Parts: sequence; C-alpha cells; structure tokens
Amino acid sequence: MVQKIVDLFNEKGHSLYGGEAVTQMEHALQAATYARKNNASDALITASLLHDIGHLLHALPDDAPDFGVDDLHEELAALFLEKYFIKEVVEPAKLHVQAKRYLCFVDAGYYNTLSEPSRQSLALQGGIMNTEEAAEFEKFENYKEAVLLRTWDDLAKDPTMQTDPIEAFAPYIANTLK
Repeated sequence: MVQKIVDLFNEKGHSLYGGEAVTQMEHALQAATYARKNNASDALITASLLHDIGHLLHALPDDAPDFGVDDLHEELAALFLEKYFIKEVVEPAKLHVQAKRYLCFVDAGYYNTLSEPSRQSLALQGGIMNTEEAAEFEKFENYKEAVLLRTWDDLAKDPTMQTDPIEAFAPYIANTLK
C-alpha cells in the first residue's frame, strides 16, 4: 500500500492544486512537513499528507469549481483511507473541509486568510458554519486534529517551499496502516 500511494502521487500529483501555485504533490508534502515540524503524531502526519488524495482519485477537471462543481474530494479520500488506515488518519482527513467551515465561524479573521480558490471552494462546500453546525462538529472525536490539519493545509501553498520527497514519508504511512 505504501508503494501504491507513492506511485499514485508520482503519476497524478503533478497537476496544479486547485488554482494555487503548487501541485497536488507539493501541497501534500508541505502539509505533511508542517505536521512533522510541529511534532504531530504519525497518524496526523499521514493524514496531512493524504487529506487531499481524493483529488487524485476522481476524473473531474482541475477547474471543476469554476463551474460550480464540488468534487467531494474529502469523501473520496475517506472512502479510500478507511479501507487501509487507522481512524486517526481517516477522521482528520475526512473532516478537513468541515474544519475550514468551522474555523470561519469561530475565528472572524480566518476567512480573510484564505486564498481565493479556497474561498471559492468554501462556498461550494456549504459556506461558514452556523452555531448548530459548529456544535455538531465539536462532537467529533478527532475535530481538534482536523483543525490542526486545516491550518497546515492552508499554509501548504508556497511555491518556494522545499520539502523532502514523498518517499521520506513512507515510514509514517506504514506506521498507520490497519
């Protein structure tokens, strides 16, 4: 499974990441690098690496959001990840879109930190949470990890950032398989 994931990123990870100045691979590696630098668990490092793997699993064009299409990448990712990984990987990845909506609700300035493509996808993903949705989100066991992953996700859009290659993250992937 580790090699399959490495191969998937090497085959499909070189497309641009949703209107950002980085590729899918660069985005994933940057998010995982931030998790590692923050001494996250192996599971949260892996979740940070794989949170957007759903973008590599669907056949929609990169500009689908421009046409009002939400690719539901977090659901595709969760369906894939839950077959092979422990829940501490699956849940934060599954919740990272909801975490963006949540952060917009609990932090008035957060929305202004989002990139334009991220604001566009937010609108397609349900917009800013309301009080009831935020209370429901906080009931998820791994919601705090999803919020951490989301903060690294937002930072992982730097075209100049240097990271280790995906192979360097293989041990984290291997350590979190079922």
